[in-house]
Amino acid sequence: MGLFLPRGAQNSLPLVVHLRRALDSYLFTGGRCQFCHTGQPLAAESPVDDKAKRYPLYPGHIPTTALQKALLAAGSAFMALYNPYRHDMVAVLGETTGFLALQTLREKMRLDPEGYRILQERPRIRLSTLDVAGLRALPDGAFGREYVRFLDVNRVSPDTRMPARFVDDEELAYVVQRYREVHDLMHTLLGMPTNMLGEVVVKWFEAVQTGLPMCILGALFGPVRLNARKLRLLTTELIPWAVRSGTTANCILNYYYEQRWEQSVESLRNEMGILPPPAIQV
Repeated sequence: MGLFLPRGAQNSLPLVVHLRRALDSYLFTGGRCQFCHTGQPLAAESPVDDKAKRYPLYPGHIPTTALQKALLAAGSAFMALYNPYRHDMVAVLGETTGFLALQTLREKMRLDPEGYRILQERPRIRLSTLDVAGLRALPDGAFGREYVRFLDVNRVSPDTRMPARFVDDEELAYVVQRYREVHDLMHTLLGMPTNMLGEVVVKWFEAVQTGLPMCILGALFGPVRLNARKLRLLTTELIPWAVRSGTTANCILNYYYEQRWEQSVESLRNEMGILPPPAIQV
């Protein structure tokens, strides 16, 4: 899910095409900044600091300066608001604005035995690492069975998650990658579909849990595309529940979900501190 811009405002965005091309060009040219005209450091930047930033820290990493990150953040936020289905723009926004929140999440993982093991072992949730047939064979109500059901019903794949590129710390890059890959697991545990209302509810939960600016913006701007009935349902029932669950639940990154497929959804919710979903149609 992306961020959202009211439909009425879309006709007054003459720079959308130019900005989209500039961002796409930047993303697919290995990070040669199109906004700054050259890839040379600004005069005010330290040559030593800039040199350190220019070396990739992990596969796919695109080193960027503070100015480039600010431009990427502004541009990706604009594009994500304009087109909430630009998941690549949402990913860029999360990486360029989430450094402090990612540090906090990493610290929580380091202080938790299961979270620390995840940081050490770096598990990935992808089709190549999942025994999909085995998960489908689990009984109804098992976490793994319900996760695969979620993928099937909503026609989504864990392989669509963008790799980290703009996080200038190798371990934090994994933290943001892990967050992205457990997003669909949160849908499963929260019982939320991938329609607009369900995505907004999950974003409220994740905003409380992670503190990532991208999640906060999605939670705040997401409701503008909802009709009056869904907006009333969101504000009176779903947001209060999502905020309470996000507050009471343990850190969602401190669970080795790959080793809990056979656990029931209800049991895992209770263990994590997630409140039962409201008995309403979303």
